[in-house]
Amino acid sequence: MQKSTIQFLLINFVLALVFVSCGSVTKNYTPKKLDQTSYTVPYFSDSKTDYVYKTNISVYGNELSGIFIAKKINDTTHRVVFTTEFGNKLMDFEISETDFKVNSIVSELDRKILINTLKEDFRLLLKKKYAIQEQFENESAEIYKSKDGKRDNYIFISKKDQKLEKIVHASKTKEKFTLFFSSENNIFAEKIQIIHQNIKLKIELNYFKSE
Repeated sequence: MQKSTIQFLLINFVLALVFVSCGSVTKNYTPKKLDQTSYTVPYFSDSKTDYVYKTNISVYGNELSGIFIAKKINDTTHRVVFTTEFGNKLMDFEISETDFKVNSIVSELDRKILINTLKEDFRLLLKKKYAIQEQFENESAEIYKSKDGKRDNYIFISKKDQKLEKIVHASKTKEKFTLFFSSENNIFAEKIQIIHQNIKLKIELNYFKSE
């Protein structure tokens, strides 16, 4: 990983956040009677498994590739490591719903604005259980609303196969980012995308199949 590549990506990331524009949340959902009060995410829950993904981060057309490794180290906390494709460590942190600890990070990525964005993204990705306050539906999914501080999470469960399709993280006026999941068995997600709606930031995780 060339230092100049990381620095160039970081500059574009900061500019993307500076020139963000506001939008509004479009909710074409039909309210329903609540049929459950909680939802448990099936992914990243096995403490015996190292979840390893090839990773690509795109910011306004600039790419950074590497490896993402997540492991559940206790009931509330995951350890996450980002490395280059050659195994050089870029970032190592521990994250739960209430705590965030950086174990190590290369100086080029040690920027508060970047760390806070990744913390928010991966805290939602690794969140295990959601308390449900409202329920909706559209043509293809059951939609569950869960409060998240001053924001809301909308959990989309496919009507066809009951798999978790996506989670939308939003304020009262606009969507912030969306997690998309592709899973064959609803136990392990083979592909995950984190797409920000208000900036051109996309993180793609593809399950790393060892030969």
